[in-house]
Amino acid sequence: MSFANLKQNRAAAIDKLINAASKDSEKKSYGDDRFWAPTVDKAGNGYAVIRFLPAAEGEDLPWIKYWDHGFKGPTGRWYIENSLTSIGQNDPVSEMNSQLWNTGREEDKDLARMRKRRLHHVSNILVVSDSANPENEGKVFLYKYGKKIMDKVMDVMQPQFQDEKPVNPFDFWGGANFKLKIRNFEGYRNYDKSEFEAPTELFGGDESKLEAVYGTIHGLQEFVSEGNYKSYADLKKKLYEVLGEENLANTLSTDTQVELNETLPPKVDAPAAAADAPQKEDTDVSLDTEDDGDTLDYFAKLAAQG
Repeated sequence: MSFANLKQNRAAAIDKLINAASKDSEKKSYGDDRFWAPTVDKAGNGYAVIRFLPAAEGEDLPWIKYWDHGFKGPTGRWYIENSLTSIGQNDPVSEMNSQLWNTGREEDKDLARMRKRRLHHVSNILVVSDSANPENEGKVFLYKYGKKIMDKVMDVMQPQFQDEKPVNPFDFWGGANFKLKIRNFEGYRNYDKSEFEAPTELFGGDESKLEAVYGTIHGLQEFVSEGNYKSYADLKKKLYEVLGEENLANTLSTDTQVELNETLPPKVDAPAAAADAPQKEDTDVSLDTEDDGDTLDYFAKLAAQG
């Protein structure tokens, strides 16, 4: 839609977003300078203020939802791939997880949990404040985030109490800045203290500035393209290589896939992971907890070498 239509139709936007979220891929962002990620200090703490932005012209939703898998096999190689379930197709890892889960053995269930799908979202944001990287302030980026932050987005769109009014955080005029507060909790990144500020017009409603920002919003449909996913045959071949064919006595079935989306991903031994390939300088190798927006960027490099 045009900028004028965006403003005119904003009243109905929040219902559309809520319905889409309740129903409910991405091209890997490794090395993609369109993506922004928060910076944390040595203690694992970080702070930034961002503003979620509306959908690009011609697109309906301001986010893309997808899943991926990331785990290390007994061969020492990594499997880092988008899941075909993101585009409604069967995926070999999900099928294998279903087989493992259905054996009823706890050791098999542990393996399935380790290889579970990870949920991600991608949206456009404006960086309002980033003291660690002030050159990012005032610029539009893509931002990859997980369930914890998406839950906070849904909370302001669907408030639980009568004295709270619904807020569309993706709206230029009635949205709100998001204070991203990161802390290290028991070895994981934690976003619980992150929160939205009171609703305000972005740039005080200055339409010339808003329209300029709107013109720089990245389209998200490219991340839904089937071309960003390997074929089932290629993924199955990669899975066999990572696990070792001798570990795959049974042929993968196409039974109903089991949802294995756990809250916490397994902790990663950073030195062991680093031994597989040269480290990227200043790369965070920890796995995020509830929100794993930049979880696998480092390991994508390892997987590419396998």
